[in-house]
Order: sequence, then structure tokens, then C-alpha cells
Amino acid sequence: MSEARGEGQDQSGNLSFVVGCVDEDHRGSEEGGRIKNEGEMRKGEEEDDDKDDDSPPERQIVVGICSMMKKSKSKPMTEIMERLCKFEYITVVIFPEEVILSQPVDKWPLCDCLVSFHSKGTNQRFPLDKAVEYAKLRNPLLINDLNMQYYIQDRREVYRILQEEGIDLPRYAVLTRDPDRPEECNLVEGEDHVEVNGELFPKPFVEKPVSAEDHNVYVYYPTSAGGGSQRLFRKIGSRSSVYSPESCVRKTGSYIYEEFMPTDGTDVKVYTVGPDYAHAEARKSPALDGKVERDSEGKEIRYPVMLSAMEKLVARKVCLAFKQTVCGFDLLRANGHSFVCDVNGFSFVKNSMKYYDDCAKVLGNMVMRELAPQFHIPWSIPLEAEDIPIVPTTSGTMMELRCVIAIIRHGDRTPKQKMKMEVRHPLFFALFEKYGGYKSGKLKLKKPKQLQEVLDIARLLLAELGQHTDCEIEEKKGKLEQLKTVLEMYGHFSGINRKVQLTYLPNGQPKASSEEEECPTEGPSLLLVLKWGGELTPAGRVQAEELGRAFRCMYPGGQGDYAGFPGCGLLRLHSTYRHDLKIYASDEGRVQMTAAAFAKGLLALEGELTPILVQMVKSANMNGMLDSDSESLTDCQQRVKVRLHEIMQKDQDFTEADYQKLAPTGSPSLVTSMKTIGNPVSTCDQVYALIQRLTSQIRRRLEDPKSADLQLYHSETLELMLQRWSKLERDFRNKSGRYDISKIPDIYDCVKYDTQHNATLDLEDTLELFRLSRALADIVIPQEYGINKAEKMDIAQAYCLPLMKKIQLDLQRTHEDEAVNKLHPLYSRGVMSPGRHVRTRLYFTSESHVHSLLSIFRYGGLLDEVKDQQWKQAMDYLSAVSELNYMTQIVIMLYEDNNKDPGSEERFHVELHFSPGVKGCEGEENVPLGFGFRPASAENQEKQTNQGSLEDLSQDETDRALSLSEPISIKRSPMIRNRKTGSMEVLSETLPTSSKGTSYRLFPSCSCQSPEIKQTGLELFSMPAVKRFSVSFARHPTNGFEGCSMVPSIYPLETLHNSLSLKQVDKFLNAVCEHSSDAHAKTMKALSALFDTSSQGYSQTHIHPPPPKALSSSETPVRSPECPLWSVAPLAQCSVEGPLPPPQ
Repeated sequence: MSEARGEGQDQSGNLSFVVGCVDEDHRGSEEGGRIKNEGEMRKGEEEDDDKDDDSPPERQIVVGICSMMKKSKSKPMTEIMERLCKFEYITVVIFPEEVILSQPVDKWPLCDCLVSFHSKGTNQRFPLDKAVEYAKLRNPLLINDLNMQYYIQDRREVYRILQEEGIDLPRYAVLTRDPDRPEECNLVEGEDHVEVNGELFPKPFVEKPVSAEDHNVYVYYPTSAGGGSQRLFRKIGSRSSVYSPESCVRKTGSYIYEEFMPTDGTDVKVYTVGPDYAHAEARKSPALDGKVERDSEGKEIRYPVMLSAMEKLVARKVCLAFKQTVCGFDLLRANGHSFVCDVNGFSFVKNSMKYYDDCAKVLGNMVMRELAPQFHIPWSIPLEAEDIPIVPTTSGTMMELRCVIAIIRHGDRTPKQKMKMEVRHPLFFALFEKYGGYKSGKLKLKKPKQLQEVLDIARLLLAELGQHTDCEIEEKKGKLEQLKTVLEMYGHFSGINRKVQLTYLPNGQPKASSEEEECPTEGPSLLLVLKWGGELTPAGRVQAEELGRAFRCMYPGGQGDYAGFPGCGLLRLHSTYRHDLKIYASDEGRVQMTAAAFAKGLLALEGELTPILVQMVKSANMNGMLDSDSESLTDCQQRVKVRLHEIMQKDQDFTEADYQKLAPTGSPSLVTSMKTIGNPVSTCDQVYALIQRLTSQIRRRLEDPKSADLQLYHSETLELMLQRWSKLERDFRNKSGRYDISKIPDIYDCVKYDTQHNATLDLEDTLELFRLSRALADIVIPQEYGINKAEKMDIAQAYCLPLMKKIQLDLQRTHEDEAVNKLHPLYSRGVMSPGRHVRTRLYFTSESHVHSLLSIFRYGGLLDEVKDQQWKQAMDYLSAVSELNYMTQIVIMLYEDNNKDPGSEERFHVELHFSPGVKGCEGEENVPLGFGFRPASAENQEKQTNQGSLEDLSQDETDRALSLSEPISIKRSPMIRNRKTGSMEVLSETLPTSSKGTSYRLFPSCSCQSPEIKQTGLELFSMPAVKRFSVSFARHPTNGFEGCSMVPSIYPLETLHNSLSLKQVDKFLNAVCEHSSDAHAKTMKALSALFDTSSQGYSQTHIHPPPPKALSSSETPVRSPECPLWSVAPLAQCSVEGPLPPPQ
């Protein structure tokens, strides 16, 4: 329908339906499916009188539209009514708004069928009482029951009816503030929960006004996620919600409190037209970042999705229970189930021609079926063939991206700090018992109320200690003072920056640690571990967000200006619900915030991280998949630490025997660090002296009046900085003069932080301290996870077994149809490949899991270095990497070749990629070089016949797939590399001179030449002349922070292997996971619990029909691997902003 055409006109401009009255004696005569205006009607009556009585006019069924004019004249209503008028015997009359509001009902137009619904006009509300009175007077066929619309205006009644019908809805409680019903107004508010009439709702929870007309719905977040609330409202411009720091619930008015459902930031709107028809659309949840995504016409962007059989049954129940033929309601898909959270009554889909056709057809058939016999109109229901889903076929040797799995370390953080003390006071035991510590022997306290109780105990004991002079108690006083000081920091408990762990020791502490040198006392005790610091810094947030943006380049059509181009491939896939995304994080605050910031960049979200964290990031019920209890070391780790400490305590230069003991794998980075250190005790002496000089400098600065109010990075003060370093000075060397090697990572952590973020202090010798502590840390940190290969595997399995099993399931489930929100192919305007579906699983964790996972890939026997040259080069590269820094990434990508037999080993193709994370302070001259991202063989490049532009999914051009029909071989060839060529790093090449193999640049704006080959201590392995790009934002023009030490750049992804089969990887993962039968059983139990609570959509695996296979053409040219090609069905073109004209 052309928008330029007037309301109610057909293509020739004739009136299709009228606004006004139809008298009782003549309800309109029909001519070509249209009714005439009032003048034509009078003229027609006169003509009819002169005609023969042999052919009287057919009786017309009048459908009356009784609603506020804004609704009656809306585009959806106009589109549907125009189509309804194409029924030969149906006429549509719209009741004028002034008649509805000011005239008595006996003066309203007559009709045989009434479409009437309550809504709010510009200045007045629809008079539902009058509509009910009219229905009683005229008794028309009601499309939507009028009395039930009173119930729809009250959320309490809506929920009652849903419950009575057995429809799933979120757990809820009603708080009615009514003086006559005090028993329904019992509210108890806590720090992180509310109790409503005895029903407990932990945050996050939702607070809805009982009136359905009030759209001010609030979502309250827990303090562990940052607290505050998201305030939803009826859309105003481009906003539908705002974040507020207010955490307290409203104290006036009546509300429904309900459990918050984790929907991954997506809401589903369902529109019924009768009990047997339901159309569903998904949109971004208004609670996510509050920004409304709109198309070029200003309409909110929504995409049709498929309903499961169970959801279709729910739609039928809602339609019948509320007696609303045309009815909209909201679905929340969470934890594998669908919940109804709102029923809106009369509601149309916006901007879907297919829906308009279907709706008019269903309504017209319904009206004719009910009224045609009554008026003796000859009519029978037309029988039509069911719509047959188009299932594209495939041809050629193209591959389609099916799955991306990434394991990512958190971003830049403040230094972690820890204090241990043994406690025996009855108050600590009472606290331990109160929170169920005896169940597992361990207790973790993070909530503000819990930390306040610990602080109260510390204050009480210090007050008691002030009245005693007992030496043993005085020895503890320093620990209690530190406990009190740390818990009192910032003046309040907020977020996730402090925690207390208590561990039950039945016989007391068996051996004094380096921090605890007093003689142990007999009897049970508790080991109290206080942890603070370790918060994600502003730099860490930027790192994560920028990496999220850059990560879009991993997807089809994602190359190019990723930061400035909102329509690139990943966003296109995600917004059209062809992207199945799940984000998991450990329970550490810095890890969760990194995940939220990454999601913000990946999906181009806006606003605060707290709403994104709560809705997009799963961290509950992980069952140890991403968390590790560093206090509970395995036997193997304990043995490794003892050996490591013994070797590092020798006051002599490392001998050849020491090299064999400490570096049996021959890792170049390890050997280099040992050579730098020489004598470990002597180096520790130097480090200790440098720390002493550093604390002296800080003390002098504190005494300087000019530095009194000096603010350091992230609001730290000089006093807090001095506390940090003074504690390390005390803990590093004990009274006997021996060094506590376990403090080396903390020292390196602190000096790296100050070198990057507090360099303006110009403290002397910090760079030397950085150099020496890094050399020590490069030995201690990786070797704590095992010294020889067997130990590394043993420790890695203890950390990573649940994660490895989950990765294996992710890869296996890729070809199963289990998407929660699946694009509906028949209703998808302009989406060329509705069948394509890419699964992404992101796991954010800490250093221990990244080290362990890399150890499993390196030493678990995935490939034989002797037989596989590419793997040998990858292992040499990893051996030269000395540090797995913040934002380290391990990425697994799975491709599918639809042309291969499903049982063939060549059907699925796996690639393994790695990045060591952010760049350090030491420059790049000694950084090992990898071989780029997704290098390809020269043979495949020579097959290139068409070097067309990159796929642009904002236009949904014909998707293409990477040609990977043969394993990729790596040969020797000179390689020139430039690390500073822009947001996409390009490898220079020298291709054979031929008409088909001429060199061309992927990114013309980037310089591809480097004057020289960088030399490293590692042999520069060569490979075929190739092109490639690497995901990096190091020199992106929009960053604005390159060169700023506060936000270090991130190394690009390097390909470790690009020709693995899924069968090969699955066999490897099976072998690793089944290495220990006990651990395997424990893993499966944990995963079972995980999928029961956190996984979404698995229960619907076999409900949907299989997705259409992707189309490709045998004539589609093979492109170089830096420009992935994808397979797709050519249906239509569309941009994110709206439909485009059909392809020419």
C-alpha cells in the first residue's frame, strides 16, 4: 500500500470504507467489494427503485470500528480494513470519535459486527462503559469481548486469569495498599531483597503498578551488580527506560513484585488473531539499555520469530481466556521455558504486509462464518494450501560459520590484596554457623549486611583488646586493625570489591604461613581470608568494550569500520535473531563487569553496565565452571609450590640442573627469565630493596603539603598506595630473612599497575622494579600451574574439566535446532538468509582458567608437533609468550560445509585462535610474532576468480562462505609484517604473477608495507604468500587513547591451527575429560545442574522444524580467507533501517 494514498482508499483512489453512520433500513450496497459514500448511496437508492425487483441488492455485513480516532486511523488498522473490504459482502464503518464521546449509544452507527477496544486518546479515555451499553442494545458479533477489557486494565486480574488457565508466569506477589485490606500490605525491604506478604524476592526483581495503564515499571538490581534500578516507561522518542542509582522500592501505590527472568536482553511480543493464529516478534528488552532501535520510518525495530508448539498453545489459551480475538501479550523466554508477563488486549503488528494479509483473511472468514448463514449470504470457507516453508538447497564447496566459542580473561584491574588470619573467637564461629558454613566447611561473605557483621565483630574485639595486655592477643591486634580499616574503606559497602572467606580448621592452622609466625594453638579455628581490590578499572572497561566491538569482525560481513558502522554482520545477525548468544562469567566482580562491557561493545548497547550485566551475563549456578577456589589447592599444586619455593630459595646462580628442574619443557620465555634473574635470592634482595626505596619515596610525598590531596588513578590516595606497598614490604620477607615467593605475583601486579596508571608520580627505580619482578613473575606464575607436562595437565584438569565438557557440548549442539529466538522465514522482510544461525558462547574468567585451558590444548595431545608443521609453529609461538595478560583470548570457530555428507569428517571444520591480551609497558621489540589471523594456502588464493567487495550484511547481500574444502598447508615463504597498519592488520605478500593471482589490498586505507622484517629471539617461521587480517583496535582512528598508558592496546588474534575436523577435536576433548573417571562424574553432575538452571532453549530442541539450509552457488568465486564467504538463500534485501527496493 502506498503511504501517499488517503486513508480508506484502494489503489484507484476509490473509497473502501466510510467514517459515519449507516441507517437501519439500508446498511450499504456493494459494488466491486467497496461501499459508496453517502451521496452515492442516496443516488443508488433512487436508481434501485426504478430497477426491476428481479435482482435485489445483496445484503452487506457491516463491521463497525469503535475506538479512539488515533487507533481507528492508524496505519495497521487502515491496512487491515482495506483488505477486509475485499470480501465481497463486508462493509466497514468507522465510528467518529466525537460521536463515541458525546452522542448517546442509540445515535451510534449500526453494525452487525463490532471491533471495539479500550485505549487512551490524546486528551480523553475511551468510554468502555458506553461501548458495553451499545453492545447490549444492538447485540452485534463482538470480535473482542468488552467486559473482559475491564480485567485487562488491572494486572492483578490478568495474573489471576493466567494462573487459573494454567499458563506459566513469573513467581509474583501483590502488594495492595488499601486501608480496608491491611493483610495485603506487608512489605519488608532488605539490602538485596523484599519480602511481600511473606514471599521473598531477592534482587533482581520487577516492580509493576497494578494498573496496566501505568507503564512505570522498575527493575531493581543487587548490590553485587552495582545496585540501583532501571526505570521503564512508555516510549518517549528513542528512549524506553533510564538507569537510576535509587535502590529502594516505592512507598506509595499498589504493586506487583515478581521474579526477574533472565531473557538475554530480548522480549517476545505475540499477536493472536483468533485462537488458531499467532504472530510473534522479538525486540530488544527496554530494560537492557533503554535505547529504542528504530527504522527509517521511526518504527521500533522488531523481527518475526518462530513460536514453539507449547507457545502456540499458550497463545490459544490467552486468546480464549480473555475472549479477545485480536490480542497482544508478552512472552519471556528464560531457562528453557516461556512465561507470560503481560496481556495487552487489542493490538496489531506494525509494518508487516504478510501479517496484514493474514489478519484480514482470518477476521473476514470469521465474520462470514458467523454471520453469512444468518443473512442468507451464499458463502463457504475457501480452502487454501498451507504455506510451504522454502528450504534452500546448497551447491559448491563453501563453508558457513556455525559457532564461535571464546574464553576471555577479565580486563585491567586494581591490584588484588589479601590478608589471612586465624580466628577463634565465639562470635566468628556464630557467624560461620549462621550462614551455613558447617555444611561445606567454607563460607564466602560478600553481601553488605554480612560484611557489616564482620566489621562489627572486629570493632568489638578491638575494644576488648584495648583493655588487655596479653602478648598473643596484641599480636592479632594488627590483623584486626587491618580487617577494620579495609572494611571501613569508601565509607560504605557497595558493589563487589571486598569479600571475606572463612574456612573451618578442625585442628587449627597446621603450619604458620609467612604471614602468621606465631605458634599455633590447639583446638578448632577458622581461617579468615580478607580480599579487597581487584576491581575493573575504567581502562579495563574500555578494553573490554573496544574488544567487543572488534569481535564483530569474526562474523560474516563484520569487516571494515567496526566501531562506526552499526550495520555490520554480527549486529545484523543478532538484531534479526539469527544469532544465538550466551555470555557466562565467574562470580568475581571484575569478571562480570568485563563481560558486561564486552557485551555492550559487541551489541552496540548504551548506558550503564548494571542492566546489561543482570540481563546478558550468566554467573549463577556455574558449579565451578569458571570459578576456582585458590585457597583449596590440589595435592599436585601443593607439591609444585613446595618444589618451586625450594628452587627459588637457592642463593646461587641457576645451574644446568636448575634449568632442567624448573623449565623441563624448554619454554623460551621461561629460559629467558631465568637468565635475567641469575641468582634468585640476590634478585629478591634487589626487589626488596627497591620496594623499601619506593615506600620511602611515598612517605616523603605524604609529608609534602603539596601532595596532601593528590589523587591517583581510580580515586586512590597516596595513603592507600603506601598501605599497598607497606604490606608487600612486610609480607615479602619474613623475620628469618627468607622470601615468600607467593608474593612475587602481587609485587609484579602492583608495580605494573603503578607503571601504567600512576607514572605521573615519577617515582625512582620503578622501571627496574618492574623489570626484575616481571622476570620473577614470568617463572612463578606459569609454573604454579605445573612444572612438567604431566603436572600441567593434572592441575589444568582440576581447574578446567567442567569448562572443557561445556565446550564439547557447545560444539556438538551447534547443528541441533535449539535457538530460543528463531527468525521466522515467511514473515522476514528483507532478510536474505532466515535459515542461517550462528551460535556464540563467551566465557569470561580469571587467569587460572586461561592458563589451564591453554595447557590442555598444548599438552593434551590434540596434534603431533612432529607430523603437523603448523601446530609445531603454533607451539613455538606459545612458548615464546611470557604472560597471559588482561583480555587474553582463546577462540574456537566452527564451520560447516553443507555439501559434505552429515556423517563425513569433512562436514565440520574447526579453527583455534589465540591472543595474549593487552600490550604491556615494555614495548614490542621482544614480542613473539605469530602467523596472523586465519592464514590460507597459496593454492586456495590462486583459485580466486572474483575479488569483489566484502559482504555487507546491512544490505543482506548474497551471503557467501569460506572456501575450505581442503586442509590448509603451511609452507615456507618470506613474510613481512607491520603491526601498526590500522584497525585491521594486513600481512604483506608477494603473490605469483598471473592474471588470477595478482596482489590486491583488502583495506585500501591501510598501508601494507613494512621496510623490514622484525627479528625476534624465536625463529621466524615462514609460510605461503598470504593475506590475512587480525582483530585489533590498536590504531583505530576513533579510539583516541592509543599511546595513553592508561588504556593499553590488545594484541590481535593469531591462528594456532586452521584445519582441524570436529571429529578430531571431539575425540581430543573426550580423552581429556575422561582422563579421570571421578572428575568426569563430578563434571557431568555439575553440568546437569548448570543446564537445569542456566541453559535456555534446550528443552525446545526438537520442537521447531530444521532451519533452511544455506544456498551457495558453484559459480560463486573463492575469496581469500581475510574476506570470509558465506552461503545464503537470496530472498530479499534489507538494511537495519528498513526495507530496500527489491534487487534489480
